[in-house]
Amino acid sequence: MTKSSLTVYLAAPRGFCAGVDRAIKIVEMALQKWGAPVYVRHEIVHNKYVVDNLRAQGAVFVEELEDCPDDRPVIFSAHGVPKSVPAAAEARQMVFVDATCPLVSKVHIEAERHAEAGLQIIMIGHAGHPETVGTMGQLPSGDVLLVETVEDVARLDVRDPGKLAFVTQTTLSIDDTADVVAALQARFPAIVGPHKEDICYATTNRQQAVKEIAPKCDALLVVGAPNSSNSKRLVEVGARAGCGYAQLVQRAKDIDWRALEGISNIGITAGASAPEVLVNEVIDAFRDRFDVTVEVVETAQERVNFKVPRVLREPA
Repeated sequence: MTKSSLTVYLAAPRGFCAGVDRAIKIVEMALQKWGAPVYVRHEIVHNKYVVDNLRAQGAVFVEELEDCPDDRPVIFSAHGVPKSVPAAAEARQMVFVDATCPLVSKVHIEAERHAEAGLQIIMIGHAGHPETVGTMGQLPSGDVLLVETVEDVARLDVRDPGKLAFVTQTTLSIDDTADVVAALQARFPAIVGPHKEDICYATTNRQQAVKEIAPKCDALLVVGAPNSSNSKRLVEVGARAGCGYAQLVQRAKDIDWRALEGISNIGITAGASAPEVLVNEVIDAFRDRFDVTVEVVETAQERVNFKVPRVLREPA
């Protein structure tokens, strides 16, 4: 049977960012240095394939520090942790490595500097997300107020409208965040913002690439995990940019083929914690069913690289 033609618009950049790359490398180097098991508090990055691969090498994933023994190294995930977590590890004299993305650490430092200057912090982020929990946990309880929407801004009860600053989660939708920032600035004209946007370069670049391909796609698939904030935002960005069918898939087996009947082109991208092997798996699944032509749509080039912590570069 003759296969129908399908053009795959492959977004670039896509997939792993420098912070994710660094976090995975930290776990692998820790296993090489100290042997298995090495404990990891929370998923190192939000991707089941990556986590399962590291688990097979000897990483043990737990949700809380209390689940770790005192005598084995523990790694904190790329999303960042509240200050209380490393403090508790130090109190137990544990060996620990912080894999927090440097761009998330930058937001932590910003929040602390604003607080030292006497400003109350408003964080734009998703309630319960590990990055939001980690950033808010850099300061005493109550010193950081969380908003997710424009409506939340209207309900804010602040200490002093003239002494406010805002920070944001690094993986948000650029457009949604701009609306919330505008609402904050309208209600609190004196509010202080970050020197440079908190939403990270990788989130921005991946969203921009989706905006480029979405209007010409019959459908868009985002390879990523359901608990990955940046992956879910890519689906929303694609739908908003004009793509009638935008879906998140973890693996090729999750593709809903009936929903894709009759398409002549499709956009494919991947969240910042999804490895390229999963993108290739999805493309191969389309090759099995269609005569595929891949067209790479590149909107930016990324050359960012973050060093791993010194403790892992030193000999055991």
